[in-house]
Amino acid sequence: MLNDLTTEARNPASEKIDTFSPLEIIRLINAEDAAIAEAVGRQAESIARAVEVIAQRLAGGGRLIYIGAGTSGRLGVLDAAECPPTFNTPPEQVVGMIAGGQGAMFRAVEGAEDHPELAVADLKSEGLSGRDALVGIATSGRTPYVLGGLEYARSVGAATIGLSCNPDALPTRHCDLMITPVVGPEVISGSTRMKAGTATKMVLNMLTTGAMVLLGKTYGNLMVDLQATNSKLIERTRNIVVALTDLSLQEAEKLLARCGGELKTAIVASLRGVSPDEARRLLDEVGGHLRRALAER
Repeated sequence: MLNDLTTEARNPASEKIDTFSPLEIIRLINAEDAAIAEAVGRQAESIARAVEVIAQRLAGGGRLIYIGAGTSGRLGVLDAAECPPTFNTPPEQVVGMIAGGQGAMFRAVEGAEDHPELAVADLKSEGLSGRDALVGIATSGRTPYVLGGLEYARSVGAATIGLSCNPDALPTRHCDLMITPVVGPEVISGSTRMKAGTATKMVLNMLTTGAMVLLGKTYGNLMVDLQATNSKLIERTRNIVVALTDLSLQEAEKLLARCGGELKTAIVASLRGVSPDEARRLLDEVGGHLRRALAER
């Protein structure tokens, strides 16, 4: 029953929120939000296992596919969209799918989440295979669209990970691994775009960031695989080259130009004293891991 879900329960602290002043409303929301990180932290081991699984699938040529409805689906699409500019991933490597299709990102498509067969059709259209990892996001833990997607993904051998904010979520029966940050009742009952949505965003950030770190997309805490697609990122790229080499800004600019704007290529070329082509070869030998490419320096 819907009323039995933690995410649907009434929050005693906000039962009279319509009588609060604006400052009281904000302080209440902030106080409720303060517990979200702790709830996510209690799932650290499950999230870490999911990161390992996702990294393994990506390293083997597979993809990470998020599937969800409403806020859950939108957050998956958002996280997927941020991977190419941040980690220079191919757009098809991390995919976000939302019940109702692209239009549902901006306007609710009523009833789309109630049909598991639509998820199967969407995943077939996307070409889901046993090499992929599927993360089914359902804060309620009972969304038919997500459950149908997880069942189908399991049937083709894909790695299946469930994400819910209810302790006894149904996806547990349909996936290999479950992540359940239980954040408690929302300030506005059932409005899972709030605490549950924030917890979901935090977990998705961890999944992609953790997997990309394992895949060598960073050097220390520097984004060495970013796409320099605007002036801010061009400046960041140049600054990273300067930080990791003894080059001046002007020298870094010239080196990046010779390397086609490729940050890791420029760093290897500088620190190993090789040509851009040789730097690319060295990086290819170690799967793009900058630290490994520099290990013999």
